[in-house]
Amino acid sequence: MHILVTGGTGFIGTALCPALLADGHQLTLLSRRPQKVFAAYQDRVRAVRRLEDIAPDVRIDAVINLAGEGIADRPWSSQRKAQMHASRVNLTEELVAWMRRAAWRPKVLVSGSAVGWYGDQGDKILEENASAHEEYMHTLCEDWEQAARGAERLKVRLCIVRTGLVIGRSGGLLKRMLPLFGLGLGGRFGKGEQWMSWISLSDYVDIIRFLLEQENLSGVFNATAPKPITNAEFTSTLARLMKRPAFLLIPDGVLKFAMGEMSCLLLTGQRVLPTRLLEQKFYFNYRVLEDALRAEIGV
Repeated sequence: MHILVTGGTGFIGTALCPALLADGHQLTLLSRRPQKVFAAYQDRVRAVRRLEDIAPDVRIDAVINLAGEGIADRPWSSQRKAQMHASRVNLTEELVAWMRRAAWRPKVLVSGSAVGWYGDQGDKILEENASAHEEYMHTLCEDWEQAARGAERLKVRLCIVRTGLVIGRSGGLLKRMLPLFGLGLGGRFGKGEQWMSWISLSDYVDIIRFLLEQENLSGVFNATAPKPITNAEFTSTLARLMKRPAFLLIPDGVLKFAMGEMSCLLLTGQRVLPTRLLEQKFYFNYRVLEDALRAEIGV
């Protein structure tokens, strides 16, 4: 297939694109920095700055939409929220508008979202048909998903991927935590009772490939491992594997003071299950957190 990828130079995209190339697919990456794409892939991948740069007679068979400014990279000022919204919602709307104009419409759109869609619901088990708790992350993800649903009106198969915490040492939360834990400065956030629904980077890549290939599948899919864990369990597991203590406790009040509204990312969570993927017999290489962490940190 000829696949258009957004977010292809990010943490997840840099793992996904080589896998797609190994599968024999042709890739076009939408990127503000085409030179970065060329440096990574030379002439194996084409990069465009704008959707309008894709020639009308070029046939795109599938679109993978992973672009978005980092949720935890900067404090949630009104300006930052506008950037996060535009990089997800506005871009997805532009993708759907481009599909509407295209002479050859893609067969499938695999579009990102996050388990933050569900909001903070304590210990409640959340499957794809669960309702949401209204809060900022839900609103952002809901707008993102609604923008993607425009593809359904064009008869394009749509798969929305609600992603959990992606476990990979090259990015995300784990990259931030490893130096601290290596110095023995690891610890839980607040009481540590909040749930962390996670997915290994390699399993996430396989989920995207699976959804591309299974032409009968559409709708929402939770991209999380079958066994979510609490923050306290995550902390103790990582510390044990790194053979370091993790006695620190960062109180709720300190995180709220330091991070403001963004502290909800660390102090609340979702207990999410990948029910629809399990029903489709998707095979998870890493169902248990310890196995995923061992694979990433090499212990």
